[in-house]
Amino acid sequence: MTTQSLPILVAALYKFTPFDDCPAIQTRLTDACAAHGIRGTLLVAPEGLNGTIAGTDDGITAVLDVIRALPGCEALEVKFSRAPDMPFRRMKVRLKKEIVTMGVEGIDPTQVVGTYVPPAQWNDLIAAEDVVVIDTRNDYEVEIGTFERAINPETRTFRQFPEWFRDFSRQFENSARKPRIAMFCTGGIRCEKATAFVKSQGFDEVYHLEGGILKYLETVEETESRWKGECFVFDERVAVGHGLAPGRHRMCRDCGRPYAETQPGCPHCTGETPA
Repeated sequence: MTTQSLPILVAALYKFTPFDDCPAIQTRLTDACAAHGIRGTLLVAPEGLNGTIAGTDDGITAVLDVIRALPGCEALEVKFSRAPDMPFRRMKVRLKKEIVTMGVEGIDPTQVVGTYVPPAQWNDLIAAEDVVVIDTRNDYEVEIGTFERAINPETRTFRQFPEWFRDFSRQFENSARKPRIAMFCTGGIRCEKATAFVKSQGFDEVYHLEGGILKYLETVEETESRWKGECFVFDERVAVGHGLAPGRHRMCRDCGRPYAETQPGCPHCTGETPA
């Protein structure tokens, strides 16, 4: 069975846009997902919408129509992939203070954000010697796959990224010219906030991968790819590879970290070196 013939459609999406009545939006989305048998997680906050949902093609289309009718969501972009089975156990629509938690006041990607770099141009950017490449994801995500030359901040949550970057950037305080910064994440949402924050720290040339790792793995041929490993996803698939094919990792039910299915058990719990 090819990836395109897998029965479940998975849609990863986000949009930074101001919402005035989040509880009303929560109810609208909950009802739409229930009506069409959709499962997954959607986060709603005053700054916008974020989440991943799965279901039949018709069901996903119907719910996306509802989302695109929300204020500022007309041009919503979605990263699609497929799964052999439903990757979520239930549907959750939650109200949050932020759709991706950074915890820094005044960071607004709708006002200030880095330069988007399409996947087709990403390889050239991260190969440049004057570019610092930063993976903005959590340590357990980076462990199973990342781009060549990428720095791992070794953060456990995205909330730790600002403090890490403040410490990291001190090495450039006396530099005549600050380096170019290129950042990436799974679908693009963390990078939008990360680039907004990095620009607030005085870095002017800041870039991020448009559509995130998922769009890169979908559109860039494996023979041309600078990606090594698999990409962690927040559902029962655990990870995906090139072409967004389901990956070969399992999730440890005890520690919550991914590990290669070729290993007999979770190396993090046994103290072994992860494969």
